[in-house]
Amino acid sequence: MSNEIEVIKNSGEDQTVDSLLRPTSWSEYVGQDKVKRNLKIILEAAKKRGEACDHLLFYGQAGLGKTTLAYLVARELGANIKVTSGPALEKMGDLAAVLTNIEKNDILFIDEAHRINKTIEEVLYPAMEMRKLHLMVGKGPAARMITLDLPAFTLIAATTRADLLSGPLRSRFGASYKLDYYENPDIEAIVKRSADLLKIKVDSAAVKIIAKASRFTPRVANRLLKRVRDYAQVNSKEFVDGESAKQTLDLLEIDSLGLEPQDRQLLLAIIQKFKGGPVGASTLAAALNDERGNIEEMYEPYLMSIGLLHRTPSGRVVTEAAYRHLGLNPPEGLLI
Repeated sequence: MSNEIEVIKNSGEDQTVDSLLRPTSWSEYVGQDKVKRNLKIILEAAKKRGEACDHLLFYGQAGLGKTTLAYLVARELGANIKVTSGPALEKMGDLAAVLTNIEKNDILFIDEAHRINKTIEEVLYPAMEMRKLHLMVGKGPAARMITLDLPAFTLIAATTRADLLSGPLRSRFGASYKLDYYENPDIEAIVKRSADLLKIKVDSAAVKIIAKASRFTPRVANRLLKRVRDYAQVNSKEFVDGESAKQTLDLLEIDSLGLEPQDRQLLLAIIQKFKGGPVGASTLAAALNDERGNIEEMYEPYLMSIGLLHRTPSGRVVTEAAYRHLGLNPPEGLLI
């Protein structure tokens, strides 16, 4: 498939490292235990029946392991996996090219599924439900509909915005799984495993610092580990210690809770310009000269998960914990 080959050709060193760190078995995939337990039942049942697995939807914040799960499902079923993304399916011909190349029991993985064109989405319905591909051939009065039979296949979709998927599309998945932020012990285990794979000597203090700043997200943990490795190597350190980890985070302007400059700017904007809130997302985006989507998708989820920001019917409100984390005194009477 063209876009899959394109990704491989454009892969640099970091992509190679990311591939190395990707778990290749259930035992290596740390965390998301409920999701794994439920998935194993569905996969085992499908194998016993000798059928293609039901279509699956994985949703949650970026970097939590949705793509890895798709590859593990394919490995468990012994199936080939074809990879594409919502933005890559611009025209009906794009989807037709993908579907007509699918073989029996293949897995089609669509990342960023919330960005699938609505016209394309309608073509997916019969493909998922009845394994039929309806194509319009020709234009004007000479146009005619042809129907192609598709082999049994499994569609796995991943998205960070399940709320943007249409109801008809969501209803066609046999199972939907939300991936949550990881527990800190799981992130520490992931950092240790990645350090072993990268042959990095890292002490327990550095592991804890990296894990705490990783936003409960494996992808962020691995990214920080690589940057700490760079710092230690440039400074001729034989192993990564806690001090190296702290200094690396300082250089990256990442604080102990994993907040980056944009996160702190958002909190300070609400405090300084809107007296701590409430403030609407559009107003806040204008004040920050940023996109509303970035606020809702990139900053808010983590800030809310650690209790620094609340979303109320009236808008966003900064909590007392946020004031204290930023070194500010909360206003009298603040109850959040």
